[in-house]
Amino acid sequence: MVRRIPKHLVRKGMFVESVECPDAEFSSRRFLVQSDETVRAILATSAVYALVNPQKSTVEIDTSTPAARQSEERKRTAETVAAATSTLRGSFEAVRFGQLQVETLAPVADEISDRIDASPDVFLKVTRLKTKDEGTYVHSLAVSALMMRLARSLGHGDDAVRELGVAGLLHDVGKLMVPNAILNKSGGLEADERRLMRSHPEVGYRLLQEQGSLSDLVLDICRHHHEMLDGSGYPLGLKAEQISPEIRLSTVCDVFEALTSARPYKRAWSTRDALNWMFDRGHMFDKKLVIRLGGIFA
Repeated sequence: MVRRIPKHLVRKGMFVESVECPDAEFSSRRFLVQSDETVRAILATSAVYALVNPQKSTVEIDTSTPAARQSEERKRTAETVAAATSTLRGSFEAVRFGQLQVETLAPVADEISDRIDASPDVFLKVTRLKTKDEGTYVHSLAVSALMMRLARSLGHGDDAVRELGVAGLLHDVGKLMVPNAILNKSGGLEADERRLMRSHPEVGYRLLQEQGSLSDLVLDICRHHHEMLDGSGYPLGLKAEQISPEIRLSTVCDVFEALTSARPYKRAWSTRDALNWMFDRGHMFDKKLVIRLGGIFA
């Protein structure tokens, strides 16, 4: 008998009768899942469920309760985020000494991409639980995952998605040079502290330039992810026509993650409040990207 299961439970060895989404998104029917790429393609669709055939599958079909599945998903996501945070911390330190091995970041991007594709809401909840010491790293992981999920929904290919994922992981590397006392300050920043904080995109850009192994896209996103469409951003005050689609995407994801996370100086906003606030500021953010980002959490 055919079983209807949440798409994030689909894995290699299952025989899929169909994925409940338009053919334009995923047209394959009646096939055995044989690769991680196929699993990711299913997760990237707008489907909520897939129909699988237990008799033709080579693995058992999960029969646990929704509550048990949710608990397991949260556990897997927490484990992935913890391991990825440790790897990213080491990568940031390697950047400081000009020893970054960028190839170590692609697997991290793939792992967190799988987790946010499996359950965006669970991923966001897990990454909100960051301590002061790991704030910059977990923020970078979350922004990277959001960028990849949003890029995939826009039809970007696997290589482009992964490159954006690496860019997201490294976008805040300049904060290495900002004292923790400023990063974690509970009150408002003084003028000198604000100038130092606003220097982190340029500092990060220069650090990454010295690695000599990163693409222009990764460098540009590090340098310009705080630019706004109306020219009110920094460090260069770029305006709409000067800001590429990829940088706009990074800005939307960066601000959304910051708004929905608790910081020493503010509470965490709800997903809806953050999206509404950004949408109402179309002079700063690309409204089409804000809408598409909202669709991930619908």
